[in-house]
Amino acid sequence: MGSIIRLKSLTKKYKIGGEVITALNNVNLEIAQGEFICILGTSGSGKTTLLNITAGLERPTKGSVIINGVELSKVKEKDMAVFRRKYMGFIFQSYNLIPSLTALENATLPLIFSGVGIKERNKRAKELLVELGLGNRLFNKPTQMSGGQQQRVAIARALINNPEIIFADEPTGNLDSKTTNEIMELLIKLVKEKNRTLIMVTHDLELAQYADRVVHMVDGEVKKISVREETDYA
Repeated sequence: MGSIIRLKSLTKKYKIGGEVITALNNVNLEIAQGEFICILGTSGSGKTTLLNITAGLERPTKGSVIINGVELSKVKEKDMAVFRRKYMGFIFQSYNLIPSLTALENATLPLIFSGVGIKERNKRAKELLVELGLGNRLFNKPTQMSGGQQQRVAIARALINNPEIIFADEPTGNLDSKTTNEIMELLIKLVKEKNRTLIMVTHDLELAQYADRVVHMVDGEVKKISVREETDYA
């Protein structure tokens, strides 16, 4: 299986006052199509910076990110939004749903920006939301849903454009353990069925056990990469 993402010698430095902080130091990594990668580390380890640079949300100080053969540094800033919309979906800890919109409307947002007609986008969103167990919540607004239900809407929104890569930043950080397990099982089922690549950032060792490989980050460096033994999630 070929690599969909290649990270080469990624380094990121920030200048804070008179001090230079190294957030990433010479990170090299290849990620295959359909793989679930967990970037694991404590606060300040560089894991979120690595996710942001891989997604093109930040530029590295040195090194390169290559997605589907395209080097992100060569994509103009004005074209990055279109590139991300084509290849990427995002799931966040805080859900980032629009409070005034229903579950159905929130899920369809990426399709609006892609110019998909209302009939088609509602059809796709409804199918995904039903698959995620929200068939009876289509017209509920975020305040009328639990945290787990809101995160399901966020997952539907991330998957609706059929992106090849899903980025998840602490996606279950606001959920209890039972709901966390349900969300992770649903997310993995969906991305595996569609052969999508999932890159998740977390500090939670239990969540990391779901991943095909775990990238252990310490002080901006990859200290080791561990491979999960075969389980029911494979």
